[in-house]
Amino acid sequence: MREPSDPAGPTGGGVQGPQLKHSDGPWLRAAGGAEELATHLGPVRSELSLAHAGLMAGAGRLTALAELKAVRESWERRFQAAQSECGSLAASLRAVARTQGATDEAVRSSLAAVPVPRAGEGR
Repeated sequence: MREPSDPAGPTGGGVQGPQLKHSDGPWLRAAGGAEELATHLGPVRSELSLAHAGLMAGAGRLTALAELKAVRESWERRFQAAQSECGSLAASLRAVARTQGATDEAVRSSLAAVPVPRAGEGR
């Protein structure tokens, strides 16, 4: 943000006060984080399945194994849903950054034609 004490503003006109400035950096970093989480979750389901297969082979025919299998399947669905949600979130965050940039450019272009009075000029 520019300092409020800068009366000239960005174009040397009489605009006073801070300017709102933003960039796509935070949106893109958040999208990258969501993608990293989705990637990190990728092998979890197969690792859980592999660990569970070893447990099933060594446990014989215990009655708790059916419940354990149901719990494992529930967790696998949750991991898949989380991975999918992270991928969707990353795409949405990138879309926000693109839209925000396009909006900024449209506003900048539309304001370029507006005359800005200089200090000391009458209206």
